[in-house]
Amino acid sequence: MVGMDLFGMWLFQEAVAFDFLSMWRAMGYAAKLVVIALFVMSAWSIGVMIDRWLAFAAARKQSRTFAPLVAGALREGKIDEAVRIAERHKKSHLAKVVTAGLQEFQAHQAAAITSEDIEASKRALDRASAIVHAELKRGLSGLATIGATAPFVGLFGTVVGIINAFRGIAASAATGLAAVAGGISEALVATAIGLFVAIPAVWMFNLFTSRVESFDVEMDNSSSELIDYFVKRSAAAGRK
Repeated sequence: MVGMDLFGMWLFQEAVAFDFLSMWRAMGYAAKLVVIALFVMSAWSIGVMIDRWLAFAAARKQSRTFAPLVAGALREGKIDEAVRIAERHKKSHLAKVVTAGLQEFQAHQAAAITSEDIEASKRALDRASAIVHAELKRGLSGLATIGATAPFVGLFGTVVGIINAFRGIAASAATGLAAVAGGISEALVATAIGLFVAIPAVWMFNLFTSRVESFDVEMDNSSSELIDYFVKRSAAAGRK
């Protein structure tokens, strides 16, 4: 009996081909469209991951160089030099925000500095922070959508594949595990691909979201410090 069972398992393995190419050939048109859609979603999400990773790495690297340089220029009262330093660090999220505030403040230096001028600089900083925040989040909503929907797209392909498998079984009037295993395995490929696409997308979305939040904190702190600098400069000008 044991020999017959082993012989039957060998026949089953020989009858059912589990390589991807054989499964692809056996899939129906709907299942193939689902798999193609999942591969397109995967390619798009990988592109977003690479783009955001490079952008965030460049922003962090340039900001670490920019912060001490601009702080030194502002301590010496060299606003023009601070603006030039910011323009040399175009990929830094801090430089983009600080540049907006400095340029707005610089525009009112010819006259006496008033509280309205400081408020205008604050609004310029807020606008720049909002723009940079939107730039940092570019593509992340699509990454979240892929992470949330890819498993369901794969499940749809699995359902369609199982339906086609049972239709084939009914048409051939075959019975037994070997009759259904091949069709079900082909159908489950779509779910596996959907999970393969979704899991990295969800992980990277959470990672990038935390990075954006830390960048937001850094921009808020820089804006507050710059406003404090403007207030102190205004007070010193008033005492003169």
